Amino acid sequence: MSEKDNRTALSLSAGIASVAVASVLVGLKLWAVLATGALSVAASLADSAVDLVMSLAAATAILYAARPADEDHAFGHSSAEDLTALAQALLVTGLAGFIGWSALDRLINGGVEHLGSEGTGTLVMIVSILLTLVLVWWQGRVARLTGNRVVAADRLHYLGDLMPAVGAVIALQASQHLGITGLDSWVALLAAGIMLIGGFRIGKAAWDALMDRRADPAIIRGITELARTWPGLRGFHDLKTRTSGSRIFVNLHIELDGDQSLRAAHEIGASLRREILRRWPDCDVIIHKDVAAEGDNPGT
Repeated sequence: MSEKDNRTALSLSAGIASVAVASVLVGLKLWAVLATGALSVAASLADSAVDLVMSLAAATAILYAARPADEDHAFGHSSAEDLTALAQALLVTGLAGFIGWSALDRLINGGVEHLGSEGTGTLVMIVSILLTLVLVWWQGRVARLTGNRVVAADRLHYLGDLMPAVGAVIALQASQHLGITGLDSWVALLAAGIMLIGGFRIGKAAWDALMDRRADPAIIRGITELARTWPGLRGFHDLKTRTSGSRIFVNLHIELDGDQSLRAAHEIGASLRREILRRWPDCDVIIHKDVAAEGDNPGT
């Protein structure tokens, strides 16, 4: 299996795991909401429902983005990842607004007098926390190995679930043992805030990629230093990069001795390209060869 196929398989495994966990969490939390009537649990349920929908879309996007370039998509299909991540951000933001409004309405107009079945709700939320922790660990590992933006966005959703889930446990226990029900609305309001922040971050990253934002400055510096010291180069110019999904597109013009053979010039460019791909496997590299001006020195 090639490195690219391996990254695709890892990304897809994270997508399938996300769908499976989200399905279980939606079922458990729906049961808990019906039993307790807790708005904090409802906020967590709503987030998990969005996670389920978007995890299904993410798995589809990962498969689509892995398709090779064709006549209509010469640079591949990796932008599907960014479109999916942007849709995730919009849904999360809208849901956060609804949950936040509901929580404020309860706080202003008076909350429920009491919650119900707090022990059952607490057990459900603890189980959901444990499942989420396992999933977040696997998604983090996959995101580091593949650089897949969809997996990273999905992971942010589930990380965002953890604090509200813990808050829901605290709110349920406060209602059960202390008779305090107002804490439930405050936890829901906090969950909405976390969802808004996460939605903004995901949306910004996806928007930047769709607008052909340059690659990470650290990668650009690394490629620059590599070209500056590469044997046989008299200089280089017009280093341009852009991101698309988990792919990084690199265009570089290198300046070579015009008197050397075409074979030698080709080998210099090819070896530089191989080294860039070795260091940054997610790159798609195009190197243009130009004749250096008389008197040019390497590293200029």
